[in-house]
Amino acid sequence: MRSGNPVLKESTFLDLGSGAVVSRDGEVMTLNGTVNKTGFLLLLTVLTAAFAWTQALGPDGTPAPGFAVYVWGGAIGGLVLALVTAFKKEWSPVTAPLYALVEGFFLGAISALYNHLYEGIVMQAVMLTFGTLFALLFAYRTGLVKATENFKLGVVAATGGIALVYLATIVLGFFNIQIPLIHESGIVGIGFSLFVIVIAALNLVLDFDFIESGVEQGAPKYMEWYGAFGLMVTLVWLYIEFLRLLAKLQSRD
Repeated sequence: MRSGNPVLKESTFLDLGSGAVVSRDGEVMTLNGTVNKTGFLLLLTVLTAAFAWTQALGPDGTPAPGFAVYVWGGAIGGLVLALVTAFKKEWSPVTAPLYALVEGFFLGAISALYNHLYEGIVMQAVMLTFGTLFALLFAYRTGLVKATENFKLGVVAATGGIALVYLATIVLGFFNIQIPLIHESGIVGIGFSLFVIVIAALNLVLDFDFIESGVEQGAPKYMEWYGAFGLMVTLVWLYIEFLRLLAKLQSRD
């Protein structure tokens, strides 16, 4: 296991038929290429997020008629594109940019609503997200944090547990049943959000290790898009969790 991120896994770099590493002379995955593509995906996300931000709310701050379209269209569209990319990684040069564009609509609409309810919260969440990204990248590059097998197993297990909790929340929500405490602004809810943020941040370390492994193994060039896409998935998750935590903290004031 190279990453707790469900779209990034060690078998991605292997030919499923022979089990050999897939590589192409002269057109292999590079670190600079992956970084550049990650920056491009971030730019696409910001562009559509900025557009959705201006359209999601009315003059009085209430959700505009198209708000649900941006939120649900972005969320469902992003999920579909993420699944397609995960199963058809060779399509990632096309599906990864599409994912970034669609996810931007969702993030922009949600961010506009959060910022209306808690002024300034979005900028704080953005700064915390990128601050965490660069801090974990520094820790990984300097060897302060190492992606050992036990480390990977622990993060993967915790990520799976969080996914089950969120899945249970969605399913129970259809029956108007709420999981108590963890989604509220009490001590337990804040503690849960902090735990989720820590796990999301640690997934960044595993994603760095995955990308570095692909570069070392000479993965095909399109895997730069796939690696950038996987990193984007983690960053989106981390940003949303920071929004949730900050909202809980501000609602206590």
